[in-house]
Amino acid sequence: MNLPRPLRTAAAPALLTATALLALTACGSSEADSGSGAGGTVEIRIPDPGNSGVLALGKKDGSLDKALAKAGAKVRWTGSAGPFAPAAQAMNANQLDIATGSITSGITSLAQRPGFKFFTAVDPDAAGEGILVKNGSGIGSVADLVGKKVAVNQGGTGEYLLLKALAKAGIPAEKVKRVYLRPDQTAAVFNAGKVDAWAVWATYAVAEIGSGKTHFVADGAAIGSDNYSLNAVRTGFAEQHPGVVKALYRYLHDASAKEKQDPAAYLNVFTEAGPTAVTGKAKEVQTAFTREGGTVDAIGPQDIERFEDVAGFYAEQKVTPDKVDVATHLLDIEKLK
Repeated sequence: MNLPRPLRTAAAPALLTATALLALTACGSSEADSGSGAGGTVEIRIPDPGNSGVLALGKKDGSLDKALAKAGAKVRWTGSAGPFAPAAQAMNANQLDIATGSITSGITSLAQRPGFKFFTAVDPDAAGEGILVKNGSGIGSVADLVGKKVAVNQGGTGEYLLLKALAKAGIPAEKVKRVYLRPDQTAAVFNAGKVDAWAVWATYAVAEIGSGKTHFVADGAAIGSDNYSLNAVRTGFAEQHPGVVKALYRYLHDASAKEKQDPAAYLNVFTEAGPTAVTGKAKEVQTAFTREGGTVDAIGPQDIERFEDVAGFYAEQKVTPDKVDVATHLLDIEKLK
């Protein structure tokens, strides 16, 4: 049995979008390779953090570059928020050094000859992920999903949450229709009534719940989710610049603890208006999720055990053809120098 541990931060660094990946690819790896800037400073390529979170504030106030300067490094911001799969491809192609994703999307990417390793973990988001349904839908439990259509992102958090919820309820997976959609395309489909439910996480759930028209029929806690959020580093970068990776970890760990205490300070960092701003009820929802979240920590033995459980579950559910050996793709941040 896994013992409970303090939760970590629900907010995570932004990811690289498919559009940004194509732009990077068009530049060619030689142009996009990380290297030394003026005075021999190492550049670490991190996807642009957007308008919220610890990296957004670190970008605005310069605190991240200040922390990395002690290790002889600075950030080169590139890309923008998006799924982990294209970010993993960018790391594999030596076009990106850092990315964030869930253990679920990580496992499917690890099955593809990865060029990256995970070096931090954020405990599963018990409050901010789950199976979202509309108020008055008549879906009052996971059992009510039988015969219904549920939107999921294939091989990632959504598919995991749905399959995990069904398994816990003793419902065969084939009793529920999985509709594979990109997360950024799902809200319109869900709100148009073309699917009955949406297996989703906080990035997209906050706006929906904030509208006052939806709720989780089962959240991460009820599902028993082991869906950690992880930070990944390009293997070559970690080998060449372990001190920079360790400095980044320390910054994320310390900043995430501050964010948990004062979530509002990490929202709407650059603008309080427009599509990237979190406002109204959604702001209250996001603040509550972050307070209930945890901090970015080093990966420990109990985490690895739970990662392996997810990998085994994915193999059992035939999401992956075989069980992925997660442990061989992890870094012990405390041993980096």
